[in-house]
Amino acid sequence: MSTTTTSEAGLGARLYSVADWYDAEALLTTEERQVLARLRTFLEDQAKPLLAEYWERGEFPEQLAQPLIDLDLMEPADLTVHGPARGIYHGFRVFELARTDASLATWYTAQAGLFRTAIRVGASEEQQREWMPQVIDFTLKGVFSLTEPEHGSDIAGGLATTARLEKDADGGSWVLDGAKRWIGGASTADVLCVFARDVTDSQVKAFLVEREAEGVSLEKISGKTSLRMMQNAHITLKGVRVPEAMRLHNVNSFKDVAAMLRAMRSDVAWIATGIQAGAFEAALAYVTERQQFGRSLGSFQLVQEKLARMIGNITASLSLVVRLTEQQAWGIYRDQDSALAKMKTSLLMRDTVALAREVVGGNGITLDTAVARFHADAEAVYSYEGTHEINALIVGRALTGESAFTR
Repeated sequence: MSTTTTSEAGLGARLYSVADWYDAEALLTTEERQVLARLRTFLEDQAKPLLAEYWERGEFPEQLAQPLIDLDLMEPADLTVHGPARGIYHGFRVFELARTDASLATWYTAQAGLFRTAIRVGASEEQQREWMPQVIDFTLKGVFSLTEPEHGSDIAGGLATTARLEKDADGGSWVLDGAKRWIGGASTADVLCVFARDVTDSQVKAFLVEREAEGVSLEKISGKTSLRMMQNAHITLKGVRVPEAMRLHNVNSFKDVAAMLRAMRSDVAWIATGIQAGAFEAALAYVTERQQFGRSLGSFQLVQEKLARMIGNITASLSLVVRLTEQQAWGIYRDQDSALAKMKTSLLMRDTVALAREVVGGNGITLDTAVARFHADAEAVYSYEGTHEINALIVGRALTGESAFTR
């Protein structure tokens, strides 16, 4: 991969001069840095002024959606590098979003990560030719609908939503019944990528269901204390008919779903790393300016020790996600690799945001600083896309050859 200096990129300074201690940014090309610089300008000028208000209201700032789409971040036309080298850019794109706000990163990766991966892995070549261009330019917006009200960590064996094929001269249609929960972005999606168990062979299949199809109802999940801006839905499916053409033809068992999950977890690990960077930068700015006992908070030994621990956590997390992304860019996908990255970066994230809240003191629980948002939002990221325990068991199985999952 070609590398450039910051001056060659024309950015004036490294994008991540504080949080990126070992300069992983040096892996990016000039063009990639320029795209990320455009993203940062948008986030600084248009997004940040809205975040505290909308987080407290529990609403997503919809006025940011189209301008964010218009930035053309998924496959920027002005990037000349294609193939494996593009992976690090994709990671830093998620990192930059999460460094600003976890809900923004989750909203964007719902399309660019989860839904796109569902199509890339689950759709046939013919389906991909039709749908993938629409996914990339957001003309077909979709969400990944796997988790259920009674099944999260045990979804592989416990998935209860059913699909029944009714055959006819045109190939037939499927009838879906069940419910999904915690589906982020469902209320503004065009289609829901719903996973259901075929009543004939008990295998898991996947279907693109129109959000406004007859029998589909959505209810906003309210009362959240984390990711408050992200709109999560409880989805009920009652006798929903889906044509065979809208079934993802390469999803024929939960093994195919697992292939999607191992690819998606790298995005979540980048989000966990970006949250750490955002919390750390906000805390560092605060302790530099805040005066106590006639001197800045940043001059105290105990505060500096916490800052050092935070930057250590971030550096370790960046090292994990960069190396994982490099491996995946070259086609190396292993469950235990993505599970380890998600598990460890999430643990470090919890420690980092707690330390950030500590050094900011009482002001760390108010929205006057960004620290409070990062501190609260980290809890959701810690749990989604595989809890700590589930990811630890995936790693443990790879280490010992023995599955410790309950049967």
